[in-house]
Amino acid sequence: MGKHINVACDVHIDPDWPELITIQDGVGISPRVMLIAHSRPLVNLKGFLPSFACGIVIKRGAWIGAGAIILPGVIVGEGAVVGAGSVVTKDVPRQTLVGGTPAKVIKKLRRL
Repeated sequence: MGKHINVACDVHIDPDWPELITIQDGVGISPRVMLIAHSRPLVNLKGFLPSFACGIVIKRGAWIGAGAIILPGVIVGEGAVVGAGSVVTKDVPRQTLVGGTPAKVIKKLRRL
């Protein structure tokens, strides 16, 4: 956890692998965000789907909107914004707004 971060209520940080999640300075995380660093299939799917754990990095100044889900292996770039309710399955470039399920680039951000 970095400095000057803002984590709202009801945020789920993977309880099995919290050490795989890095949150850098100045990050904002809105209510009901889920940071999930592992995938473990149900017993009846073992052998068909892989189990794995992979880090999540949320870089400086990023903002994660309410209800977003960040999946294993994702890097949210510096100053990026993840829209509310998005499911992030791939890296988010720096200074970019993403949204949707799965999250897609909406636009590049620039200072006003």
